[in-house]
Amino acid sequence: MVYTIVVHLYAKDDPAAISKLQFKLTEASQVYSRDRETVGWHVMQDISDPRKFTIVERYERESSQKYHLENPYWKTFDPFVMPLLEKPMDLMRFEELDPTSGSHVAEGSSADPSLGQMYDGAT
Repeated sequence: MVYTIVVHLYAKDDPAAISKLQFKLTEASQVYSRDRETVGWHVMQDISDPRKFTIVERYERESSQKYHLENPYWKTFDPFVMPLLEKPMDLMRFEELDPTSGSHVAEGSSADPSLGQMYDGAT
């Protein structure tokens, strides 16, 4: 089962802080994506608020994050990032659900809509 960590970060209201954070997060993604048992390490920036960032870390299992924490780069991350943030990081941990185990569509419900139907009328 894939173990996932989602981290929300909010940069200080300073273009230099935002730029430094963009650089560090992009660099971190390149480094951490190569860690053993890492499925993916993705960084995103909000399209309407450039101060909001999200990291999605995906590992083969919960114990896989030990390789991430043992990476020497990890010791440079928090000391660089923390001063750039307006508030503390918001970290959440998840186990992805296995869609093949016991999933079913409830009786009387309709089939999933197509992507076109889901976003019909979205601007």
